[in-house]
Amino acid sequence: MFEICKPSVVLIRYSVDGENIVAGAAKLTLSSKDMNTILSSIDDEQKEIWVKELIRRGHGSPLEHSFYSFEITCSRVASHQIVRHRIASYTQLSQRRGDKLLKSVVNVSAKYLEISIPSSISKQELYHKYSTILHEIIERIDEINDDVLYNIVCQGFIIPPRVVKKNDKEFIKELLLCLEKYYKALANGYHPEDARFLLPQAVKTRIYVTMNARELIENFLPLRTCSHAQWEIRYIAWSMLRELLRVHPSMFSYAGPRCVLYENRVRDNPCSLLSFIKDNIEFVIERCPELVPRDNIRQCVLSSLKDPWEDNYILFNEYLQNNGRKQ
Repeated sequence: MFEICKPSVVLIRYSVDGENIVAGAAKLTLSSKDMNTILSSIDDEQKEIWVKELIRRGHGSPLEHSFYSFEITCSRVASHQIVRHRIASYTQLSQRRGDKLLKSVVNVSAKYLEISIPSSISKQELYHKYSTILHEIIERIDEINDDVLYNIVCQGFIIPPRVVKKNDKEFIKELLLCLEKYYKALANGYHPEDARFLLPQAVKTRIYVTMNARELIENFLPLRTCSHAQWEIRYIAWSMLRELLRVHPSMFSYAGPRCVLYENRVRDNPCSLLSFIKDNIEFVIERCPELVPRDNIRQCVLSSLKDPWEDNYILFNEYLQNNGRKQ
C-alpha cells in the first residue's frame, strides 16, 4: 500500500564517464598535458584521489562537467520546492494539457464500481460522468478496503505519511471532493486552465530535472537530505542520492546533508556518508548549519534517512536495520 503513496525518482540519463571527466578536469588545472592525454592515463586509484581532493578543498568547478537527468513524480508541493534550485534545467508536465494522472483516479474508481465509461459521448458528458463516478466513490468511502482506496486516490495524488498512518479518510475524501468539483467545472464549460484552480497541491506531477554534480553535491543534496527539509522533498533527495551512488559512488559517497559537507571541508581526510554512520566517526564541527550540536549530528542524519511512510531507511537499509541503531 505504501509504495503507491510515495513520490518516485528515476535516473534517466547521466554522463557515463562523469567521474573520469571530473577527475581529469581537476588534474587539468595543475597539468601541462591536454585533456585527452590526461583522461587516457587516469586509473581508478587516481580517480578516487582526485575526486576526494575536490571534496576536501571545495574545488567545485570540475564537478560541473558531469550531468544527471531524473524523472521525478511528486506533488505540486514538492515540485515548487525543486524548481527553486536555479542551477538546473526543468521540464514539467502541463497541468492544463495533461491530466492523465487524474483520469487514472476516475478509471480505477470506475473499475472498482463496475461502471463502464462510454467512448462516444461529448466532452461535457464525459466530464459529468467522471464527477458522478467520483461522487459515488466518496459516498462509499467507508466501506472500501484501505488498499483499494489508496490505489484509487494515489493514481493522482501524493498522500502525506501522517494521513496514511492515521488512515484519515476525511483527508482522502477532501482530495476526491476537489477532483469531483474539478470535473464538474469542466462539465459546466470551464477550460482546464481555469478548472485546475480547484485542484489541491497534493496533485501529482512529473518533472524532468537535469543537474550537474556540483549543484547536487554542494547545494541540492545538502539542503534537501537534511532532517529539517520537508518530508516529501527529503524523500526525493535521498532517492536521487541512492541512484547516484549506484552509478558514480566515487563522487557521491561524500554527498549528504549540510553537516557532512561542512565536516568534510574541515577534515584532513574526508569521510563518506556511510563511514559517519557505520563507523561512528565523530564529527569535529561544533554544530551543523541548522544548529544541531556535535554530539547529536549523527542521530540527526539517521533520522533524516528514515522513510516517512515506513519503519525503515531510504539508504543503507540492510546495514542500518541490523546495526545502525547501535550507538
